[in-house]
Amino acid sequence: MPLTRVSLLKGKSAEYRKAVLDGLYQAMRQTFGVPENDRFMLIEEYDKSNFDYDANYLGVARDDDLVIIQITVNNTRGIEQKKAFFAKIAEILSKNPGIRPENILINLLEVPKENWSFGNGVAQYSRVTLGGGEN
Repeated sequence: MPLTRVSLLKGKSAEYRKAVLDGLYQAMRQTFGVPENDRFMLIEEYDKSNFDYDANYLGVARDDDLVIIQITVNNTRGIEQKKAFFAKIAEILSKNPGIRPENILINLLEVPKENWSFGNGVAQYSRVTLGGGEN
């Protein structure tokens, strides 16, 4: 169950933002085995004064088209799968909506499966619910 947050500067069209979210979901389905309909995604837009980044950190040339992607996932994937995921995101988003790969910054946050509740106060991914009953 990925929870995806995308941060970018204000001013992109609805079509652009939709392409970003659709592309991320496609990459998750192709490389992370995310099931159909497991889609929880947010876009946050910022004024220039509230969007600060280094234009050349680690020798990567970024500009104001930078898209910062933070994805919270279960801690069940190995390094090779993560590398494939990052590469797939860059491949897809460079095609549509046309983001330069240098402008795609990804941060993956991994959590234990029992750290999720999809509603009703139940830890659906745990064998024992947070309240102590069997799930």
